[in-house]
Amino acid sequence: MARRSHAGFGNADYGVWYRLAAVLVKPVLTVLVKPEWSGWENFPEEGGFIAAVNHNSAIDPVVYGHFQYNSGRPPRILAKSSLFDVPFIGFMLRKTGQIPVYRDSTDAARAFRAAAAAIENGQVVQFYPEGTITRDPELWPMTGKSGAARVALMTGAPVIPVAHWGAHEIVPPYGRGLGGKKAGISLRPRRRVVVKAGPPVDLSRFQGKELTSQVLREATEEITAAITAVLEEIRGEKAPAERYELRRARAKRQQGEENE
Repeated sequence: MARRSHAGFGNADYGVWYRLAAVLVKPVLTVLVKPEWSGWENFPEEGGFIAAVNHNSAIDPVVYGHFQYNSGRPPRILAKSSLFDVPFIGFMLRKTGQIPVYRDSTDAARAFRAAAAAIENGQVVQFYPEGTITRDPELWPMTGKSGAARVALMTGAPVIPVAHWGAHEIVPPYGRGLGGKKAGISLRPRRRVVVKAGPPVDLSRFQGKELTSQVLREATEEITAAITAVLEEIRGEKAPAERYELRRARAKRQQGEENE
């Protein structure tokens, strides 16, 4: 697919630093990744929107970022605040306009306000609804957090589900591959990585409603289900009927330990 023009790219400084990051990162990805990208036609040509993406590898941000950058609508990614303290990485995150997420603190809402402001300024903001790399043994999306849904309903911005598959073979999550089997980093050149964007998630039934925990939970599930549906197309198989829930799994594991 041909590269699109940079409509809605943002201010010039933002573009300069983003292009510099691309110059540094893209050659490495070219060696490691054989990309198969599709679905750019689902991105709005202009105006802000949310890209909601599944998460199954530590290198997801650069793989997805490459895909989104080449679409002509480069993203602002929500990243853990601790990454902004890492030398050079933190510098580049700030210069490219990425958004720090302060987990479990009174500053957590700051990221949502920054995301909403970016969207209203016509930019693309990327969320990992799961909040972290999936713990599902088969790497399907697990139960999501409400951030993407909250910002979508606050701003009325379109939510585009994006799924990818293959990055986990380069850097396995938590050092484990499918089924929880131990696996190490693979630098074998040209791993096939598929990234696909689906049609906008229909959240119309939630518009205008008070953002209660139930509304946010249901809207989040709609987003997660849309991502899962795209991932099913990529993988050519159906996801489990029951979504993996991290809190429930931890409680079950703790109960098992207490019963030993």
